[in-house]
Amino acid sequence: MPIVQIELFEGRTLDQKRALVEKVTQAIVETVNTPAENVTIILRDMSKDNLAKAGKLAIDR
Repeated sequence: MPIVQIELFEGRTLDQKRALVEKVTQAIVETVNTPAENVTIILRDMSKDNLAKAGKLAIDR
């Protein structure tokens, strides 16, 4: 049973998330030959003040 976690910055619409999970599920189904019912996807929305790269918060970039 594939479990995928995707972390995104806040702000994606519900329609964008629906399209994302549909396409990711399809890619997994085709790649690892498993039924879509076995694919679990966890979306995590985070604000830009919770991620830093090279010593700077994403909100400050």
